[in-house]
Amino acid sequence: MKVHKEGRRILFFTMLALLAINLLLFKFNAGAETFNWIFVGASVVAFLLLLQFFRSPFRNLLTHEDLLIAPADGKVVVIEDVHEPEYFDDVRKQISIFMSPINVHITRNPISGIVRYFKYHPGNYLVAWHPKSSTKNERTTVVVQSDAGPMVLFRQIAGAMARRIVWYVNEGDEVSQGEEFGFIKFGSRVDLFVPVDTEVKVQIGEKVKGGETVIAQLKI
Repeated sequence: MKVHKEGRRILFFTMLALLAINLLLFKFNAGAETFNWIFVGASVVAFLLLLQFFRSPFRNLLTHEDLLIAPADGKVVVIEDVHEPEYFDDVRKQISIFMSPINVHITRNPISGIVRYFKYHPGNYLVAWHPKSSTKNERTTVVVQSDAGPMVLFRQIAGAMARRIVWYVNEGDEVSQGEEFGFIKFGSRVDLFVPVDTEVKVQIGEKVKGGETVIAQLKI
């Protein structure tokens, strides 16, 4: 288990702040020893919760050119045919994964290929399961021409708690399945849009692991 690079700075300064507050309490509030020790315990719990959010566990990455691998940890909340207006402007199959604050928030490339389109959209912070979060919230859109042929669109979407989306890809980049393409800080969602004839391998409510769970198979 490692700490993700996106969390190292936050964890360091949080640790310093909590340490300083606790030292000041013991120095200037010495008469309330019980309260001081309760605050120490609360500080430890808060730091551990933050630490688990930025964990970066080892993954046995699965790779195959026509398989779509889960881009994130979480629960499948949407599987439906919808009109995708931003890039394709036609009907695509949408598969959405909701990431709670206790999930690993690394986002991974679901397929290998070439990035044909990338755009960052500033926006709102509706709860991630809201139907309009895919088009109204802060988000990124990535379209990859897969090695298997079909185009795959995927989005990082900020939620009510997520206020920072990080991405590591740009148009023209060659990406590899399972490698990190970004990170979303605190509860969020990832949407995928694939051809309607794609064979979905997961069900609504199923929990998936980024880089390991097969969620669909492309028709080639």
